[in-house]
Amino acid sequence: MNDMTYEQAISRLEEIVAVLEKGGAPLDEAVKLFEEGANLSRFCNEMLKKAELKITELTAGEKADG
Repeated sequence: MNDMTYEQAISRLEEIVAVLEKGGAPLDEAVKLFEEGANLSRFCNEMLKKAELKITELTAGEKADG
């Protein structure tokens, strides 16, 4: 998953949600999809936290310079 972009992860997560919401998947497949979705969700949250930290650092540097 480390080579996946945020956008790719969100897209895959949306696909998984659609399949699970539709229903009808065998239990084993649904559990695997749920697990993949949970991992993707954690990955996306971590990417967002890193981006937020970077923005905070950049704006704090601008305030110190200004």
